[in-house]
Amino acid sequence: MAAETEVGRTVEAVWRIEAPRLIAGLAGMMRDVGVAEELAQDALVAALEQWPAEGIPRNPGAWLMTVAKRRAVDLVRRNERYSRKLREIGRTLPEVVDDEIEPDRIEDDLLRLTFVACHPVLAPEARVALTLRLLGGLTTAEIARAFLVAEPTVAQRIVRAKRVLADAGVPFEVPEPAERPARLASVLEVIYLIFNEGYTATAGDDWVRPALCEDALRLGRVLAGLMPGESEVHGLVALMEFQASRLRARVGAGGEAIRLVDQDRTRWDPLLIRRGFAALARVEEIGGEPGPYALQAAIAACHARSRSPEETDWKRIAALYDALAPLAQSAVVELNRAVAVGMADGPAAGLALVDAIVAEGLLPTYHLLPAVRGDLLAQLGRTDEARAEFTRAASLTANARERAVLESRASDPGGTSRPAPPAPR
Repeated sequence: MAAETEVGRTVEAVWRIEAPRLIAGLAGMMRDVGVAEELAQDALVAALEQWPAEGIPRNPGAWLMTVAKRRAVDLVRRNERYSRKLREIGRTLPEVVDDEIEPDRIEDDLLRLTFVACHPVLAPEARVALTLRLLGGLTTAEIARAFLVAEPTVAQRIVRAKRVLADAGVPFEVPEPAERPARLASVLEVIYLIFNEGYTATAGDDWVRPALCEDALRLGRVLAGLMPGESEVHGLVALMEFQASRLRARVGAGGEAIRLVDQDRTRWDPLLIRRGFAALARVEEIGGEPGPYALQAAIAACHARSRSPEETDWKRIAALYDALAPLAQSAVVELNRAVAVGMADGPAAGLALVDAIVAEGLLPTYHLLPAVRGDLLAQLGRTDEARAEFTRAASLTANARERAVLESRASDPGGTSRPAPPAPR
């Protein structure tokens, strides 16, 4: 029994690693993501049935691919396009199950699958769910737990996404060069949405969900390997590496939220910081005007270089936000800029920018707008106004840990804790 349990854990680990490659390769042959996932699942069932008795093969990935391709042959035999498809699949079928899978073919198929899963024809929540399922190797239940939604809801999103892709005839290919920037922006957005939900959970009892950050980082690193010449891919990876380095310091012993200014910086992960600087250096090597993710990574690098909040180069950060604002065209970025200006030039200057956002009617339900405004008011000694803003901010967040921090600020507006600049979403 213990041996079977160990094999089961091994199968699960192998599946998490190999599933994206497996589905990508099958989708490249079958031109249908839904069919590819079903064939991959059939191979997983075969592994669960055979490996406990026969042992784990020397090359588990090749074994799974061989079984899946044989299932594909059986499927094609029941299809009207038997002759053509059978020849296509037969040419790629390994003669021995332990044969190595061609690395170049794997990379090409993974890149295609990435662009398909993040296709703009899908709603953002569908892109996120499908990406985590196909490329992250997560189960429907794991995705549902991560985003605090019902499992049937996630299942419906995935099923609907596959149907939309099929009905729209989305080709299984990397977009043409002219289309690539817009499509790549969608891919990067999905990965960062996943990371942000792990970095600052929008709802529930946990302030952070590190597993989601890890999934997003893994996807980003894979994408950087597949598209080494794309500056913004490395910019996003650098940004996530820097932000992930703070995860251990963002949560107290009791699970309470700890903002950037109050964190113990000795708990920041030096390895992730080094990786962040390496990715940022790659951006500089590629050259050209930095994009939104590269600029955000440069902002995060300013924090990573500072051994204490007092050493932070807020002038530099404010200048970077000045460069970012016209590219991002985001009210959240403008709010971030207001925080940086408030730190660099004083709370009155920051408050003027925040009040301009309020006057335009932007971010009416975004809890960090009154949180930032409350902090600036508190620094100016306008305590009663600050208390009202913190109370409103607490009422707008669905995250219990963040609500506790804001309620604490409402009870003591003149306290030393300040909200960190909100991460752009």
